[in-house]
Amino acid sequence: MKTIDKIYVNGEFITPQGTEYFDLISPTTNEKLGKVLLGNQKDTQNAIAAAKEAFKTFSKTTTAERIQYLKNIQASIEKRKEEFIDVMIEEYGGTRQFVTISYDYMLKGFESAINLLNTYNFTKTMGESEVQMTPLGVVGIIIPWNSSNGFICSKLSTAIVAGCTTVIKPSEMSAQQTQLIAECLHEAGLPKGVFNIVNGLGEIVGAEISRNPDIAKISFTGSTNVGKIIAKEAVETMKRVTLELGGKSPNIILDDANFSEAIPLAIIAAYMNSGQACIAGTRLLVPENRLEEVKELIKEVISNTIVGDPKNETTAVGPMVSAKQYERVQSYIQTGINEGAEILTGGLGKPEGLEKGNFVKPTVFVNANNQMRIAREEIFGPVLSVITYKTEEEAVEIANDTTYGLQAYVSSSDEKRAHKIASQINAGRVQINGMGHDPMAPFGGFKQSGIGREFGIMGLEAYLEPKALIR
Repeated sequence: MKTIDKIYVNGEFITPQGTEYFDLISPTTNEKLGKVLLGNQKDTQNAIAAAKEAFKTFSKTTTAERIQYLKNIQASIEKRKEEFIDVMIEEYGGTRQFVTISYDYMLKGFESAINLLNTYNFTKTMGESEVQMTPLGVVGIIIPWNSSNGFICSKLSTAIVAGCTTVIKPSEMSAQQTQLIAECLHEAGLPKGVFNIVNGLGEIVGAEISRNPDIAKISFTGSTNVGKIIAKEAVETMKRVTLELGGKSPNIILDDANFSEAIPLAIIAAYMNSGQACIAGTRLLVPENRLEEVKELIKEVISNTIVGDPKNETTAVGPMVSAKQYERVQSYIQTGINEGAEILTGGLGKPEGLEKGNFVKPTVFVNANNQMRIAREEIFGPVLSVITYKTEEEAVEIANDTTYGLQAYVSSSDEKRAHKIASQINAGRVQINGMGHDPMAPFGGFKQSGIGREFGIMGLEAYLEPKALIR
């Protein structure tokens, strides 16, 4: 049983002034792992004050200094690989398969940040004027539990590249992961106040970050509903915001695709991180005249998809993060049944032998249509809706008929054809014949999937303010 009773402010692990504890529960067994002491409004204000003071000098650091800080963080994280993987598995039930990839992406993010610093010109000429790209100030970083340390590293590394200082509010459910990354960041020897971490509730710590006038920008990843609340608070002091929100990603399989490759890939896309991913491809669009073939392939793939202990290397789907999330997913499965969709595989209840944890049967609905709630709302669990189309035009129309627009997928044996379809989809990223991540390409959403972009030059410039010097 672990008690985490420290936050990180101004270069030190300190005891917060908050007095409320939050229990950490294993999603795999529902047994108590430990507890975390939560920070309060005053703790958050102290963290913001430390970041504000540190900004005075950190904003003036050289490219070489910032690169060294990034290298130090990367080296510190590399030394503790197994700890990072183990704590993600234990605390939120991420499968070993997924969290190992997540760890690798986390490290590669620092290489991208260093590459940006080596190539980005902070002084530009526009027209006849000099334009200086200046750091915004203190950045409030608010992140969810489903890839906690990955989000901390990508957002913090961008802030460091820009010369900004930060106050980080992770999910209270990720306290053990947060403790580990905080130790690595401390070891990296960044100046005091450059990063500050306050464990706490969204309505207390997150709310203070959202409304405090000394926060210049908020970078938030999470639900669309919470993103709207943050945006409303932020506008009072004209904070800049980057919001990476929910998704209901379409996956279009064109009639000329290799279905024996595309369907297994579609299941991976739908069930990545046990379906608890904003980019999960949870709407599968297939040609109407190939539906029976698709159904047989899906049943075959699902029969070989292992649900179970996330520690096992062969496990593809682990538990939901909490009992509350399990119940949410169950309610959506019941909604799909009520709406008249047909369950091809999975359904209500827990898989046999996994009754102690928050495990969901990987579920696939067929005879679904795009007006059903299971096809329109983000479920955040291993639930896939199969929707048929007659023509390419109809497939694109269905794909775009959503309030979201974060990611999409297209499969075709003809790359030009796939590219043509991908270009018509209203989403921030479209994966063509695969699943990849380019840390130098922008990431973010159309419509209610967010505002702004992360990664690469576009992500960096969201942390910078242009200043024109006109002679």
